Amino acid sequence: MSQIKQLLHLHRQGCSIKAIARTLCISKNTVKSYLAKLQSASLDTEELLKLEDPVLESRFHSGNPAYKDPRYIHLKSKLEYLSQELKRVGVTKKLLWEEYIQSFPQGYAYSQFCFHLHQQLVARKSISVLTHEPADKLFVDFAGKQISYTDQQTGEIMNCQLFVACLPFSDYAFAVAVPSQTVSDFLYALSRCLQAISGVPKVLVPDNLKAAIIKADRYEPEVNRTLEDFANHYGMAVVPARAARPRDKSLVENQVKLLYTRVYAKLRNRTFFDLGSLNEAISEKVREHNQTRMQGKNYCREERYLALEKPLLAPLPKEAFELKYYTEAKVASNGHISLQKHFYSVPYGLIGSKVKVIYTRSMVYIYSDGKQVAVHLRSYSGGYTSSKEHLSSQNQAWLDRSPEYYLERARYKSEDLYLLFKLVFQQDRYPEQLYRTCDGLLRLWRNTEPEKFAKVCRIAIQNRICSYKSIQRILENNMAFHLEEEPVEQSLPVHNNIRGKEYYIQSTINF
Repeated sequence: MSQIKQLLHLHRQGCSIKAIARTLCISKNTVKSYLAKLQSASLDTEELLKLEDPVLESRFHSGNPAYKDPRYIHLKSKLEYLSQELKRVGVTKKLLWEEYIQSFPQGYAYSQFCFHLHQQLVARKSISVLTHEPADKLFVDFAGKQISYTDQQTGEIMNCQLFVACLPFSDYAFAVAVPSQTVSDFLYALSRCLQAISGVPKVLVPDNLKAAIIKADRYEPEVNRTLEDFANHYGMAVVPARAARPRDKSLVENQVKLLYTRVYAKLRNRTFFDLGSLNEAISEKVREHNQTRMQGKNYCREERYLALEKPLLAPLPKEAFELKYYTEAKVASNGHISLQKHFYSVPYGLIGSKVKVIYTRSMVYIYSDGKQVAVHLRSYSGGYTSSKEHLSSQNQAWLDRSPEYYLERARYKSEDLYLLFKLVFQQDRYPEQLYRTCDGLLRLWRNTEPEKFAKVCRIAIQNRICSYKSIQRILENNMAFHLEEEPVEQSLPVHNNIRGKEYYIQSTINF
């Protein structure tokens, strides 16, 4: 029972002011003031005793008299203006008070002025309470402050970005250091996070960083295409936080503040010489953070995550995500497109047209008019990757060239040509040069009488002549009729000046 009700009961029983004050342990003046209010307002004691305590107390306490002060009435009319002015660049409470006291000298002192202005700002501030379902969202962000390690070889301080994520239902946290905020580093950190929580939530909520959002918009933000591919691979939706609305991701913002104390501060006196050892230490401190009992609760973040959230997460995909890159290319006259100094074939009917190219670390996919027209393994060396079915019949024949191909053609045309080709391929030369020599000899075969060409082939074989130009000169100069097919041994001519063997075996030379 409230003291006022007890006072009314005692007064109705006829107790004196002194007795009431002694019974309720209050001063006599306080009892007098309550009884004076009861008489001046002509209030019925029986009716007052039937009221609930808060209502009864409001009858005797009409409110803070400060709000009836003429100074407050004057200031109240200016509070809206003052709160708007405070948002402007360089405007402070001190400046506003100086202007206020100049126009109203009998106004509040600076402390009371600040108090009432603060009350106005607090009253204008909207408060929202967000509720989260288990395994529904994953909030991600980068910490504002960098974390670093020391390069052991150069001694250089290597600054890194700290990726922070949390599941809002359990407030379970994850953190990892990466070299930068680029798309590849962001997605690497995100994949590490999903592996750490052993599942996939329904919605990913990133901040409006460049690696995630191309163009921020309150209603339809433009998500980075690579992040969309990542989310589709894992079966998540991407709903970025609204621009300039930190309350949308207040939990991850709070995690960052906590990690400044529980990771940054605890590792400040330790030196790391590579990113791996730094991340091991970060992982250890984050685990301790998740296992720390939450203030005002009888459980820790990890207990709530394991009990209520982890079983509801979607399973991770079996295949790892590969970062995709997009570009357009024009099909050259040889039926290939150029991608980072390597050439990939497409169907020869698309020569001269533009195609869309999607490539990863290991594969190259080529599309035309919404249809996939070619797939190749990605190569990092200069050269050509060609599929036989993409080429015209002429180009296919060009690709089919080999020693066996030319030997078979020569066997079909002439035995002498076949033996000459065998001699050609015995040379230790680049295959492309040998193929061109064979093409030249085939042309000579087509343009020369069979008997004449056969005789030239036999001469070339006997003298081991494999050059196309040498054989061409033999034909052009009709040298086949002047050269013997088989060399004839000739004896030395008789001459008086020829010294015999006796000359060379003598011990003393006589002139």
